[in-house]
Amino acid sequence: MANTLTGLVPTIYTALDVVSREQIGFIPNVNRDATAQSGAVGQTVRSPIVPAASLEDITAGATPADSGDQTIGYADVTITKSKAYPIRWTGEEQLSVSQFGQYNTILADQFAQGFRTIANAVETDLAAMAKTRASRAYGTAGTTPFTTAGDLSDLAEINRILDDNGAPATGRVMVLNSAARAKLEGKHSELFKVNESGDAGAMLRQRQMRQLQGFTMGYSAGLVQHVKGAASGQLINGAEAAGQTTLTLDTITVNTTGIKAGDIITHASDSANKYVVNTGLAATAGDIVIGNPGLIIGAADNDAVSIGNSYTPNIAFTQNAFVLAARVPAMPQGGDSADDVMLVTDPISGLVFQVAMYRQYRRVKIEIGLAWGVAGVKSEHAATLLG
Repeated sequence: MANTLTGLVPTIYTALDVVSREQIGFIPNVNRDATAQSGAVGQTVRSPIVPAASLEDITAGATPADSGDQTIGYADVTITKSKAYPIRWTGEEQLSVSQFGQYNTILADQFAQGFRTIANAVETDLAAMAKTRASRAYGTAGTTPFTTAGDLSDLAEINRILDDNGAPATGRVMVLNSAARAKLEGKHSELFKVNESGDAGAMLRQRQMRQLQGFTMGYSAGLVQHVKGAASGQLINGAEAAGQTTLTLDTITVNTTGIKAGDIITHASDSANKYVVNTGLAATAGDIVIGNPGLIIGAADNDAVSIGNSYTPNIAFTQNAFVLAARVPAMPQGGDSADDVMLVTDPISGLVFQVAMYRQYRRVKIEIGLAWGVAGVKSEHAATLLG
């Protein structure tokens, strides 16, 4: 196979460098599952989860205690998408722009759009999944956080949820939507004053904020409004103890939306804690599932369950809360009709793109490809800041 892509390497990496600077949301900060390299589209790959273990007393004796066995849990991750961004040129088209020296410039822009389009699709999938795999929420639905100058209690309260859930204190990430980012940048002068922030003007001059209250800060256009389910009249069917994640409901009045994954609920015995629905309910009665660690305060039989208003999420999490399974699209054994194939690694996001060139009759086609799937595996290490 001729190495026909070699001459395009500078153009490809110039385009990738532009896009890499934009990837500051979910993609670089979630866990990457290497076992997905062997998974076909539609095939489930199991990502292992090691459970918490109990301490034991140390007792001197001839042999150590017969203990230490664990049941290793897992979360299913499925490669759901295999996509390519196509670029095609005829000889006449190349000739028409080459005489003005524009071919390489246009091609670099096409590569940039290809990398950007695929990365945005992955980011959107991660954002849509993340809002349905958090534990609890803080804030007021429909009200953008960080509106009060000098008050970062929104971050403090989200940290409190993660602390109470036992999430690691290191490696925390906060991904904001555009409205929350605007308030943080516009209202909080303490973040761009060098004498207060300790940063030499990065926020003021370059719009960069790397760390804030233990969070690596990220931003995502994939965080869009969640429209709540329209069920009403739902009651707890039988008492539910603290720690319970599956809640049985009865006497529900539903329309086409019911109770949706991502809805925020409270119950009559606990109006303070806002729970994130991980698995919803479309029927008139049945079970919903909230994120781990479940109910903080138990619910009594016939407690009314209220669905919070529609909101735009901001998501806080640790790396092991979410999994991105990503690989290059599979080629048949022996290859296909591509004249050349190369892999391009984004050093920021870690995504590995496949670039394949196909020579056709008086034209050439280039494909930028990626296959991926996403999953939430540890809801107790994720929380939602409502907006």
